[in-house]
Amino acid sequence: MNSHYSLIIQWSEEDRLFVVSLPEFTDVMQPCTHGHTYEEAAKHGQELLETLIELYQEDGKPLPEPQTLGKRLQIA
Repeated sequence: MNSHYSLIIQWSEEDRLFVVSLPEFTDVMQPCTHGHTYEEAAKHGQELLETLIELYQEDGKPLPEPQTLGKRLQIA
């Protein structure tokens, strides 16, 4: 599934894990998943994002608007 939602991965010193937040999904407790490695956290975040989109669609709930930068980044 191709989505344009934000997936924020941060190291949690307290938990000794990478934690994942999905900022557009404000009704979901954040951070919402984790991983022992960055790659594992990214995989779990993507899987959760796909599940949330499916659940929203099944429930007829409108999906949140993806956050964007608004402009293309220019490389000097």
